[in-house]
Formats: sequence, C-alpha cells, structure tokens
Amino acid sequence: MGMTEITSRHGELVSPVAEVKSAVTDFMREFKDFQSDIHAKLQQQESRLTMLDRKTLTAARPALARSAEIEAPHQKAFNAYLRSGDDDGLRGLELEGKAMSTAVNGDGGYLIDPMTSETIRSVLMASSSIRQIANVVNVNATSYDVLVDTTDIGAGWNDESSVSETSTPTVDRIAIPLFELSALPKASQRLLDDSAFDIESWLAERIADKFSRAEAAAFISGDGVDKPTGFLNHPKVADASWSWDNLGYIATGANGDFDLNDPADAIVDLVYALGARYRANGTFVMNSKTAGAVRKLKDADGRFLWSDSLSAGEPARLMGYPVLVAEDMPDIASDAYAIAFGDFHAGYTVAERPDLRVLRDPFSAKPHVLFYATKRVGGDVSDFGAIKLLKFAAV
Repeated sequence: MGMTEITSRHGELVSPVAEVKSAVTDFMREFKDFQSDIHAKLQQQESRLTMLDRKTLTAARPALARSAEIEAPHQKAFNAYLRSGDDDGLRGLELEGKAMSTAVNGDGGYLIDPMTSETIRSVLMASSSIRQIANVVNVNATSYDVLVDTTDIGAGWNDESSVSETSTPTVDRIAIPLFELSALPKASQRLLDDSAFDIESWLAERIADKFSRAEAAAFISGDGVDKPTGFLNHPKVADASWSWDNLGYIATGANGDFDLNDPADAIVDLVYALGARYRANGTFVMNSKTAGAVRKLKDADGRFLWSDSLSAGEPARLMGYPVLVAEDMPDIASDAYAIAFGDFHAGYTVAERPDLRVLRDPFSAKPHVLFYATKRVGGDVSDFGAIKLLKFAAV
C-alpha cells in the first residue's frame, strides 16, 4: 500500500486522511449546533429585555439609570439615618475619599448627603453675600495662609557697563482660621415617619438659609472671635495716607449724607481711588436703603449714575460697575462706611472645609428631632489695596 491503513471503529480499513476528514466533519457539525443554540438563547434574551422595556414605557415608569446604582445606596442610607437614626447603612458604605463623601467621621459625625451638600452650596453662592464675589477656596486644615507682596520690586535703567542692585518685595503672610458654623433645625418624629415628606430637601433649605444669613453678616462686620473677620472690622484711614493693614476711605464731604452741592463726586472719587488693576473687576457693595439713595444721584449733565440691568439675572450697575446689594452693610449715617468698592476676588478670601456634618438628636426636644448641622468656614481681607470705602463724613 501507498500509505498505512488503520482499522475504523466499524472494522473497516480506512486511510489516515479519511479519518481526519471524518473527525473535522463531525467537529464542524457539533460547532454549528452549538453556535445555533447560543444564537437562539441570545434572541430569547433580547426578546425578554424588549418586553421589559415596553412594560416600563407603558406604565410611564422612570427609565432605569446607571447613576442610580451609585447614588441609591448612600441616599437610602442617609434618608434612613435622618428618619430613624439607623446608621448601619452609613457605616457599611465603602466610598472613595473625595471632597464630598458620606463616610463616617472619626468623632461620630456623619457627612451630609452629596446631593444635599451641593444644594446648600449652590444657595450660598447665589445669595447676596460677599461669598458671591470673593475668592472661595477649599482647605483640609485648621487655617488657610495667604502670601501677598506688600511692596513692589525695584527696577531701574542701566547702561551697558553697570547694573545696580534693586530692592526686593516684602512678603506678608495672612492666616485665615476656620471657625465652626452651625444650624439646628428640628422636625417632629411624626413628620419624619411620613414617607411623602422630602426630608432631605427640607433640611437643605433650612441649613442653607441659616448659613447664608450667618455668613453674610460675618464676612462684612465679623469681629474674628469664633467667626470670620469682616472687611469693615479692619482699621480705616483716609485714602491719601493709606498703608498696608488698613482700608482706605473717601469722605463724602457732609456728615451723614452726600455733599449737597456735588453729591455724585464722592462716588466718582471712590471709583478712582482704587488702583487700575483692581478697578477692572470692581464691584459696589451696599444695602437696599443706601442703594435707594444712590440711584437718585445724577452727573453734571443730568444723567443717572445708576442703571438697571436689561438682562435677567444680571446685577444693576453704578457708573458701569456691578452692584451687590448686601443687607448687612450699614445704613447711611454719621461716620458710617455705607458703601464699599473694590475687587473682592482679590481683596477678600473665604476659606472653608468642603464637608458638612449632621448629627441627629431625638432626645433634647422630644417629641421633635433636632438635626445639628455644622461646617467650618473662615474669611478675612487678603489684599488691603483691593477694597476702598465711602465714609459719610466731612473728612
């Protein structure tokens, strides 16, 4: 024979080539059967998913979202903690250590739900507060240090053969400590037991209202004792003799009022008392009563200095600069600093920790439940040359 013959399982003599061809044929037949079976199962799975999707649309149910798989655990855990004090869900969460987290603090406090935290943050930024125009930074320490140049660097013209040594700038360090700001809203246990009651939205609204009012007052006139230092709490000197660590002021020329002959001149002088590099980002700050008096002022040609915005959401403008109406600014009175003008992003810094904490107290005000919410925040002037004041006095 030309090749070695082997005996098949039926007792017949076959060649190796024929045996291999037979094996390959059997393998391909079994593979096609397996492929057809998998294809049929995939079709069944697709039909089932399509049926479930149609049922969801028919019943007008909300579409399933991937984000819910991430948000639902901590939202349910936080909601259970607020309603019943059950913190097992919070303790069992394993979340990344980011700025906003619902992890359990070492002191037993619980960080607020991220969605609620963002709601509070957005309300604080939208409120009529210095925070809206100041430099806001997040820190994870007990204080925030700002390094500023209080003097200019020296420079001069030189010839080709000689170079003179010039002066170096003086660097000042401003430390902004963080203080604890708290709110203590309460709700009845019966209200918390009502499943239709949106406790998270209610809690966020109450906390944001309290925080915004407390912050707004502190950033303007806070004395720095267990609260931020307001910019009006620093020493004030006439702008002609201004120096670092003081705020310069322009006098109106009349005690407790604008000058009777040229009332608008004080506003013009205030604007141009601010350096040009700050003036480009300048903002006026005053309360509603002062704004009512200022919007009556006219220039020498009889045109109003005040102009209302034509776009929704845009602030009114005074001499072309935006006006922030902050009710915590003092009223027009004798020797009052009722108007401020400056680049507050450069001149005032708000430092805060990004985490909010909520402690549940069901015992102190039974049958009500107290929610003790705290955050740490500080604020102080970071550039004394960036803010000027208008003093309602003769000099």
